[in-house]
Amino acid sequence: MVKGEYQHTLDAKGRLFIPAKLREELGEGFVVTKGLDECLFLYPQHAWEQLEEKIRRLPMSKSRGLQRFFLSSAADVTVDKQGRMIVPSVLRSYAGLEHEVTIIGVGERAEIWDRQAWENYNSEMDAGSIAQAMEELGF
Repeated sequence: MVKGEYQHTLDAKGRLFIPAKLREELGEGFVVTKGLDECLFLYPQHAWEQLEEKIRRLPMSKSRGLQRFFLSSAADVTVDKQGRMIVPSVLRSYAGLEHEVTIIGVGERAEIWDRQAWENYNSEMDAGSIAQAMEELGF
């Protein structure tokens, strides 16, 4: 289970430190791809394989958009000895990542957000909307 929130910075070469706890949860190698809400998704290898298989099982007429969105931008990544991964430039551009980022764990994956975008997203959430969503989902 991937969880937590971490504040870090991208360096000039597009390298991002991945906290040790997240590295434990994500494993030795993982996959980074476009995410929803203009962030990036980081999947442990086993979770990525499950997602790919689900997409593959769908009829082409229903899955081609998912294939194009998630698979075309996906990259296998590992961390270096300093615990950093390189975020591909196309993905940095997609998510608007320039320097300050927030990494969050959300269950089976992590997400990388531009820090300001993450703060903006959170400012739109309130206890009432969370309570309503929980009720609608049967919590």
